[in-house]
Amino acid sequence: MVLIDTHAHLEEIKDLDEALSKARSVEVVAVITMGSDYRSSLWAIRNCGEHVSGLRVYPALGVHPWSAGSLNTEEMNALLELMHENVENFVAVGEVGLDYWYKEVRRDPGKRGAQKAIFKEMLRVAVEYGKPVSVHSRGAWRDCLNIVAESGVESAIFHWFSGSLEVLKEIIDRGYLISATPAAAYSREHRLAIESTPLENIVLETDSPVTYRGETAEPAHVTRTLRAVAQIKGLDEASVEDRTTKNARNIFRI
Repeated sequence: MVLIDTHAHLEEIKDLDEALSKARSVEVVAVITMGSDYRSSLWAIRNCGEHVSGLRVYPALGVHPWSAGSLNTEEMNALLELMHENVENFVAVGEVGLDYWYKEVRRDPGKRGAQKAIFKEMLRVAVEYGKPVSVHSRGAWRDCLNIVAESGVESAIFHWFSGSLEVLKEIIDRGYLISATPAAAYSREHRLAIESTPLENIVLETDSPVTYRGETAEPAHVTRTLRAVAQIKGLDEASVEDRTTKNARNIFRI
C-alpha cells in the first residue's frame, strides 16, 4: 500500500516524530499539513520535507474560517508575503472556507462577511499561483461551492463533506473532489456523501489531531478511512488505495 493523508494539522500533534513513524509503518508516504493562520502556515513551511525515511510532509497555507475574525492586517500581509516567497514550495491553499455551524455566525452578517472576505482573498491567491484549494464548508456548503466556482479555481477538495446531495452533485460535475475521514465509519451524512461520489473524486485524510468518538486522530489512522471507504463502496482496499492515492498525487502534484 501507498497512502497519503491529504489533510492534517501536524503542528498540533504533541509527539510528531512518533506519530509520523507510526504512519510510515502503515505505508503512509505523504501528509499535507494545513495552515489555519499565519503562525501555523509558517510552521508548515519550516517543517516540510522528509521526516521519516520515505515519508514527506507537504505544506498548505491559508486562513481557517475560525481564524477569520482574529487575523489582523499585519498577519494577513505576512501570510500573503509568505505565500509569495514560497510559491514553489507549498502545494495548496488551505484550510480555507466558511463555517456557519455556530448560531452566532449564522445570525451575524458581520461575522459571515469577515469569513467571506478572507475566503475570497485566499481563492484569489490560489488562482494567481495555480494552486488547489482545501475547502472547509461546514454548514455553508452552498455558499462555499458558489464562491469557489465564481473565483475560477480549477482544483478544489471539499474537506470532510457532509452537505446535501444537490450541492455534492454540483461539486462532482465541476470536477472538484471531496475528502473522506475516519468519520466515514459512523457518520450517516458523511457516509452518504462518499457513497454518492465516484472514487475518482475522493481522497483520504484524517484531519489529525481532531477527536473521533473520544480518540485523537493521527496520520496512521488514514488506514481507517481507507477501510471505511472500501466498505461503503463495496471494493477491496487495494483498489481504493490505488485510486485515491493517484487522485491525491494528481491534485497536489506530488
